[in-house]
Amino acid sequence: MSSEPTIFLPDTTIGIIGGGQLGRMMALSGRAMGYRLNVLDPDEAAPARFVADTFFQGSFTDQEAIKRLAQTSDVLVYEFEHIHTDALEHAARLKPLPQGVDIVRMAQHRTLEKEYLSRAGFPVAPYVLLHRPKDIMSAIDQLGFPLIVKTTRGGYDGKGQWRLFSESDRVPLEDAFETIFARAEAERRYQDRLGQTTHAQTEVPFDTSDSTSDLTRVPLIAERMIPFEKELSVIVARRADGLSKAFPVAENIHVNGILRQTIVPARVPEKIQQTATSLAEAIAHTFQVVGLLAVELFYVSDGTLLVNELAPRPHNSGHYTLDAVSISQFEQFLRAVTHLPLGEVRLYSPVVMVNILGEHLPEVLKRIPTLDPRVRVHLYGKKEARAGRKMGHLNIVAENIEEALEIVKTVGVE
Repeated sequence: MSSEPTIFLPDTTIGIIGGGQLGRMMALSGRAMGYRLNVLDPDEAAPARFVADTFFQGSFTDQEAIKRLAQTSDVLVYEFEHIHTDALEHAARLKPLPQGVDIVRMAQHRTLEKEYLSRAGFPVAPYVLLHRPKDIMSAIDQLGFPLIVKTTRGGYDGKGQWRLFSESDRVPLEDAFETIFARAEAERRYQDRLGQTTHAQTEVPFDTSDSTSDLTRVPLIAERMIPFEKELSVIVARRADGLSKAFPVAENIHVNGILRQTIVPARVPEKIQQTATSLAEAIAHTFQVVGLLAVELFYVSDGTLLVNELAPRPHNSGHYTLDAVSISQFEQFLRAVTHLPLGEVRLYSPVVMVNILGEHLPEVLKRIPTLDPRVRVHLYGKKEARAGRKMGHLNIVAENIEEALEIVKTVGVE
């Protein structure tokens, strides 16, 4: 018989693996709730460092660094999924890790993610696994043009992706694919040395068939490019006992693979919003998520919803909750992992979230004294403002979306 989930009350210490902006906003919410927060990150200037009680500088693969974090914390969480699962398993042996490791193992590898979603009956875009460079030909035969080729590991904000619209796009990429596969094979061997792919995937509770360890060796995946109407996301909070609550459906606009705006409520029919919410909740329950799960979706003109990607942690498209919802995604996340009651989710106002990238920051800072009072500014405290780097975000709350979008034109991010 499984034991009851442990409740971690305020005044205990939460150790966060990862000190980026998500860790920073987690820590700020945790402080307001009465928790102490420790943070581990390899960057000495990590955004979360300056709001943490204790900061440990160290690699996520450094077992001694993880041990120091665990020894000074009562419960551990992670703020992003690109962490070696060996490191997370080591952490889980030292202190409770409510989010677990299995969902990370799936979410950080596109092949496993697609396979698990498909096996569970959730709708995804047609795809083909690419084991070797010549497999791109069979992928084109099966999927047709246009298609998108992605690395199965890593890749973020549009990195590690190649779009093929016609035969002429394929030809110059053939040599590049040879290099890409060689790099992927080197990465796989490195992961093997770390023990990453030696763990039997049958440990995953939602995999009831054969071992899928070979899937972790697939370097690339090709997907049919979906002519979607909108990109949507739903963030679901879930406790270990299955209690869950979903945030409103968000409409996301990407530019060059980077999220630029999130619009809430999403400009899609109410029926689609209900279907998207039900789909996200079903995925969270199927994969036994504890914490948060962000489900990214494609909304197609015929009303179809397809699952694009999963993220088992707070999500960029949920930053609007800091100013427009009765509870933020960060507080709800902490309530879920500490097994406190989940907060009521009520959208107070239409809202548009806008990311501030490095190239936008100087202009935004210059305009802060004259910004519309309906604009809420959130900066992450990063020292170096590089092009494409997320330096903060703006939440514009207004009577309606159209009004909020007009205000966006005045904030200096275009």
